Amino acid sequence: MSSLSPDAPLTELRGVGPKRAATLAEAGFHRVRDLLSHLPWRYEDRSTILPVAEAVVGEPATFQGRLKNLARVRLRRRGMSLVRGVLEDDSGSLPVLWFNRPYLVHQVDDEVEYLLHGKVRASSRKKGVDGEAVGPPELLNPSCEPASNALHSGRVMPVYAGSGTLGPALLRRLLDQVLERIEAAQLPEPLPPGLLERHGLPALGESLAALHAPDDSADVAALNAFASPAHRRLIYGELLEMQIALARLRRLQVGHRQPFTYTVDDRVRDVARRVLPFSLTAAQRRCLRQIVDDLRLPHPMLRLLQGDVGSGKTIVAALALVVALESGLQGAFMAPTELLAEQHYARLRELLGERYPLGLLTASNPDAEAVRWGLARGEVGLVVGTHALIQEGVEFARLGLAVIDEQHRFGVAQRQVLQAKGERPDLLVMTATPIPRSLALSAYGDLAVSVLDELPPGRRPVTTAVLPRQRTGAVYRRLGEELRRSGGRAYVVCPLIEESEALDASSVEEVARRVRKAVEPLPVAVLHGRLAAAERERVVADFAAGRTRVLVSTTVIEVGVDVPEATVMIIESGERFGLAQLHQLRGRVGRGTEESRCVVLHGTLSEEGRQRLEVFEATTDGFEIAEADLAIRGPGDLLGTRQSGLARLRVADLVRDREWVETAREDAREWEDRLDGWDELRARVEEIVRRRLEAAGSATATATATDS
Repeated sequence: MSSLSPDAPLTELRGVGPKRAATLAEAGFHRVRDLLSHLPWRYEDRSTILPVAEAVVGEPATFQGRLKNLARVRLRRRGMSLVRGVLEDDSGSLPVLWFNRPYLVHQVDDEVEYLLHGKVRASSRKKGVDGEAVGPPELLNPSCEPASNALHSGRVMPVYAGSGTLGPALLRRLLDQVLERIEAAQLPEPLPPGLLERHGLPALGESLAALHAPDDSADVAALNAFASPAHRRLIYGELLEMQIALARLRRLQVGHRQPFTYTVDDRVRDVARRVLPFSLTAAQRRCLRQIVDDLRLPHPMLRLLQGDVGSGKTIVAALALVVALESGLQGAFMAPTELLAEQHYARLRELLGERYPLGLLTASNPDAEAVRWGLARGEVGLVVGTHALIQEGVEFARLGLAVIDEQHRFGVAQRQVLQAKGERPDLLVMTATPIPRSLALSAYGDLAVSVLDELPPGRRPVTTAVLPRQRTGAVYRRLGEELRRSGGRAYVVCPLIEESEALDASSVEEVARRVRKAVEPLPVAVLHGRLAAAERERVVADFAAGRTRVLVSTTVIEVGVDVPEATVMIIESGERFGLAQLHQLRGRVGRGTEESRCVVLHGTLSEEGRQRLEVFEATTDGFEIAEADLAIRGPGDLLGTRQSGLARLRVADLVRDREWVETAREDAREWEDRLDGWDELRARVEEIVRRRLEAAGSATATATATDS
């Protein structure tokens, strides 16, 4: 057979004609290199061949022998049949049973030895008085192939994920053929040898051969854990490409001088001190110093400020905005929902409104046109808004600092559109959902990171209880008794605005009826995203002032609502919320000096739901919760689709391979400027950068996303 090139079309393989080539192309396989990149997702050790006399019920095993007495048994169910036979070797015989494989009766030669692999079960034919099987065990639905040219047994067998009509066996046959005709050691190696030697990693070709055709001495446990040397080589290479791309993206954004500078002197410091309503924590001072140091540099700041619920991110952002405003620049503060934007606007107006002109820009604000006009003329110094800030027609006279709250609700594309509203403005993105370091380095690797890891003094941990739905009545009776005794306030959160026949979950209106009955005569109000802006503001103001004692709401109160007198949070249908979201909701209480508690009521739980609620009940540490959430759901679910352009990881896993993320980041700093001569690595990096920039370029079309 002739040798194959990695770029050869798959039609050069035996058995791949135009029809099969089209099927392969639909699954993303066009050339030989595409097949080689499709790695097994697990491995079975079929290298040990057992005598049939040593068959163990309940265990999969591989046997070799001759097949005798094969016969088809027709079943009453139409189209169903069985094939029964006996496998014989020198140690004895073992009954074999296949479902719906009638062709075996005519294909099997009783003079040929076959390799069979399958699970052994107790006899299905004979039952004793007590119902237990009394006959010999039998081999159930095994694979079957001649021992002289076996492909699927007698080896450590790779198992591939199928795609449509492309089953694992077909992919295995094609890849075995590829490895027969390609010299794996000659495959181009995109990584510099020095890096492979530094980390003790094999070359790419050697790694691919070891993964597609492991020898009998391979460590199957390591292969299945993606911890073999070959896996480590591919994991490292994938993460290195991503980290070099992120370093280049950062350079593209900060590599040009800004047309303005910031003033940071005693006068500005004095203004900041007068704005402060309280003393900063040590963590707040450290993060503010990092931000101001960035602002004083001649190129744009790109920084992520993350901290647990209640750690004081908004005041840090407000002080950074003071520096911009005192330097004659404009500031923008973007939030994902109208309610949160309104809350931030009220807070910033309270802190800064006497000194600077502020504006609110949301879809429902009747003064939006006047705010846009003031921004363009430089008469509005600081604007707070939603996606409306990144719509066409919004212009700034001199945008200096853009702040984005709850960054994970937007993504790379939206923040780059906001940056494009000015001439290389500085960017501060914030999240109250702590991000595990491995995820932060990959999703936000083009940003410097500041961490608020300290809560303001006086905060008390929130007591948390997770209870089944059957305890609902008792929970609300206790709430009523508690609120009548004290002047406290409570939140009750539901996943739905209205009742739904399709979803087994509580609605706001249904719960509000129960709550009113349980706490009468205390006033109860309802809050959700469909209310008009003026009505939302009135409801929140009444709750903050104590005119309303219980606020029954959807998750619109997840972030931004700050009422220190609220001491109880009840979450209905808790199984329908993510772990980070539950933690955010719990963060609405415990903001004062009184003891606070959170109760989660749940219905039927999946295994993942049970894990989430166990973690939530066990800890109030947002960073622990973030790590657990990453482990339970994985990075793809946590990032969702908003991180447009993030490189898709084929082999690496940001939970399992977090140490390699750190290693790749360190090496990327060294190699981002040394890719001359490493054309394939450079091409892969440039492709990641291109996808990310294209995602940002198409973001304007989505900038009119509806506010929640």
